[in-house]
Amino acid sequence: MSAPPSLSDNSRYEQACDQAIAMCDGNLRSTIKALIMANEYLEAELEELQAAISAGCVPTQTLRTSSTAA
Repeated sequence: MSAPPSLSDNSRYEQACDQAIAMCDGNLRSTIKALIMANEYLEAELEELQAAISAGCVPTQTLRTSSTAA
């Protein structure tokens, strides 16, 4: 099991929640729906990457981007 989030993580999560809610005009149902949709998209991407790795496809370049949306 992972360690509990630190105080700075909690602050970051609070800020991310506020930002997500604001992007959905304060509508909590829309916010939850958008987050579920984003999670499903990421799960599909992960499945595709896992299938590619299982098939022997290895990325030639690792792309790392920093996200301020989370």
